[in-house]
Amino acid sequence: MENPVEHIDLGLVNYTQHPENPKYIVFRFVDPVRAEDFENELVKNKIWFERGLEHKKQISVHLFGIHSQDFKRVEKINYLVEARHKKPLVQMAFFRWALVIFGLSAITLAIVGFCSAPQQIKTEVSE
Repeated sequence: MENPVEHIDLGLVNYTQHPENPKYIVFRFVDPVRAEDFENELVKNKIWFERGLEHKKQISVHLFGIHSQDFKRVEKINYLVEARHKKPLVQMAFFRWALVIFGLSAITLAIVGFCSAPQQIKTEVSE
């Protein structure tokens, strides 16, 4: 089986190739709640793993070693766990809805402006 993880580790994803054994992939979590949720999902789906804890400066990193043949299944579990614990980009509901209404208003005005003078727009573009 070819290597399912072919990327340079820039910190954009929370998994990387095991440094010593290429048959394993290491998932890492800084948040202990996400790590616990990830472990529960692995146990529920009967996926074998090894768990470790690494201390870096002032934080603890929870590590999970997964065999590369289980990578696709574990990747889906990883996305599921991240989605459960993800905070909205705009956290205050008022501002979130204000942004949606503003965007829809801008699109509506653009459509109305195009439909009200399509001939004028065509002549300006052709010149």
